[in-house]
Amino acid sequence: MQRRALHSTWWGERRSACRRWLALLIATMMMAALWAESITVRSAVVRPTDEALVIDAEFDIALTAPLEAALVRGTPLYFALDTEITRRRAYWFDETLPSAQSVRRLTYSPLTSSYRVDTGRALGSAANYSSLDEALRQIRLIRGRTLVERKDLRSGAVYEVSIRLRLDTSQLPKPLQVNTLVSREWSLGSEWYRVVVTP
Repeated sequence: MQRRALHSTWWGERRSACRRWLALLIATMMMAALWAESITVRSAVVRPTDEALVIDAEFDIALTAPLEAALVRGTPLYFALDTEITRRRAYWFDETLPSAQSVRRLTYSPLTSSYRVDTGRALGSAANYSSLDEALRQIRLIRGRTLVERKDLRSGAVYEVSIRLRLDTSQLPKPLQVNTLVSREWSLGSEWYRVVVTP
């Protein structure tokens, strides 16, 4: 009787764990389905300089109609460039190097009918543009962005650099964040793009 009770408890725990795993899998698949690939990587080059490891990249960006309408109504859009740098190690886990996220803010001014891009790098880093295409060009082009300083790299080591550009939906107003859960048109992002380099 006791063995039957233990078996029943074990089987119940297994079924409960399977249900949790299945729910997580379904949620992941739903989020993947809602991710609109309106940002694609056109090119990416990682190159060493005397001071650092830097990246030049170009993305294609196509705003969806709801996002463009929200922008014109005064909602700022934040685009985040995510980077991951790992050093491959043969007999141990790969080492992850810290790399700061880069964010660019896109806004629209109805008074001047112009778009503004703020890179946040320094005072005076914002600029105005007469068209949305010109403004998006400043977001999709990445030139000479520092990934990691040269002193933090090991000579001859193999590094894998992963990048992606995405709309940071956490910066949207709360009512609009709900839309990202039910519509692909509110979630923009590229796939991860990986480059292997040996400085």
